[in-house]
Amino acid sequence: MTEFNIIPLDQVDSAWVEELLDLVFGPERKNRTIYKVRDGLAHLPALSFAAVDGEGYLVGSIQCWPVALTDPDGLAYPMILVGPVSVAPDHQDQGIGRALMAAVFGAMGVGEKLPLVLLGDPEYYGTRFGFTAERTGGWTLPGPYEQHRLLALARPDSLMPERGMLGPWRLS
Repeated sequence: MTEFNIIPLDQVDSAWVEELLDLVFGPERKNRTIYKVRDGLAHLPALSFAAVDGEGYLVGSIQCWPVALTDPDGLAYPMILVGPVSVAPDHQDQGIGRALMAAVFGAMGVGEKLPLVLLGDPEYYGTRFGFTAERTGGWTLPGPYEQHRLLALARPDSLMPERGMLGPWRLS
């Protein structure tokens, strides 16, 4: 089992992060729908982390993005898009992904009201972290995706419309 530390993502060379993402998701990853959801945005530094091993090598990363669900009336509901969550293939099943998610949850602080949303494996993110597709059935993304993989984690009192399109959120 590899020893690792979680540090802010901005402390790691961005080229290393891109190499890791290519290794985990393939070089065609930027053609995926989820990239359209966060098009033109910068990740949120306070909610994005890296896992580095004892020798300082990048073995995992997580990024979070400011997005919004825009309802049919044009009202935007801010959310935080989680992902990609990447762990180097030779370091998987060692708790790195869980530690990266825990870092995000810890950085959000007590009482955070913005819902978290991701496109991922319902068994993994549901069982381990409580994400569900329960409230996302009427949501759409700007491209092809599997509806059951669109997951959210929100407080019961979070304002989330039943229908809407998920996309970049920019403060105007």
